Amino acid sequence: MTIQRYGTTRRYSDSVVHDRTVYLVEVPSNLEADITAQTVNLLASIDHLLAQAGSTKAHLLMVTIYLADMADYDAMNAVWDAWLPDGCAPARACVQARLANPGFRVEMVLTAALAQG
Repeated sequence: MTIQRYGTTRRYSDSVVHDRTVYLVEVPSNLEADITAQTVNLLASIDHLLAQAGSTKAHLLMVTIYLADMADYDAMNAVWDAWLPDGCAPARACVQARLANPGFRVEMVLTAALAQG
């Protein structure tokens, strides 16, 4: 089976598609922003990466959310809940972690099915 990689650098790819499944990890680009703005930024980027790979947020299967501080949980969830279509909630975990860049307040690891068609 073919493996498709998007945004590939020496260290990582923005997303990888294999066997009609999309794998991606995303972090915000607005590192000075609060959790609300970082989550909006990150989810907009996820929309783009999913579309590039041939999927949508309605096809999410599994998401792991890493927060630098669990005090941001409610604010992040407010953005998440507004973004996710009704009836399309993936399996999900949310944990606190020390993230690679001290400016990151959130990081997400996602698995999605390719859209039909």
